[in-house]
Amino acid sequence: MSRVWLITGASRGIGRALAERVFKAGDRVAMLARGEAVEQSALELGSNCVGLKVDVGDADGVSAAIDRVMETWGRIDVVVNNAGLHRGGRLARLDENDWNEVLSTNLSGAMNVMRFADPHLRAGASVVNVGAVVGFRGFPGDAAYAASKAGLAGFTRALAIEYAQRAVCVNLVIPGLVLTDMTGALSDKALESMQTMIPLGRCGEADEVAAVIEWVSQSRYMTGAFVPVDGGLLSSFGAAL
Repeated sequence: MSRVWLITGASRGIGRALAERVFKAGDRVAMLARGEAVEQSALELGSNCVGLKVDVGDADGVSAAIDRVMETWGRIDVVVNNAGLHRGGRLARLDENDWNEVLSTNLSGAMNVMRFADPHLRAGASVVNVGAVVGFRGFPGDAAYAASKAGLAGFTRALAIEYAQRAVCVNLVIPGLVLTDMTGALSDKALESMQTMIPLGRCGEADEVAAVIEWVSQSRYMTGAFVPVDGGLLSSFGAAL
């Protein structure tokens, strides 16, 4: 039986790769993103896909988007909180608006999605949040992004306990350095330097993370789990999950 997916940050990177992957498997997909491109992306996939332009930091917009999904398909089986925004800068130079925007998208955005998706999640549904290595290991200049992803980790564990009695699983997938538009802003020199820290010696691909998200969403006896997809990066740091 095909499932209905709601994927945020779905117009590019990991979100787009996941949408394409599950659509090809025969599932139906609601792609949410703040950019106009999400609507065209959904059209390119086909009739079992809908693209909704929405900023997850806007609670009213999220509510309307989820209403649209329910009107279209009548249920939500998998929620993937993937929308992410990065604003770098050491704390002394970090603009307060950048801090607020990152937290609004990466953390409050997931809360908005879950608040409005909550009434529609039935036994057997799955929630997969997309974290980041920086949520567990400090990097200079990443205070806002790290704080948002660390918060998402805590959010995952709390929600896993809340939803367990409803047989809804909630887990966190933790990508490492993945080649997406977000990392595309890094110089070749910076990428080479960062790759030296990865035991497998290379960056990840968006579809490699998407494959793990799909697998995690299918598990019925795993909840509150943190699943790294990082080429061994967290293991090399010895970070505790």
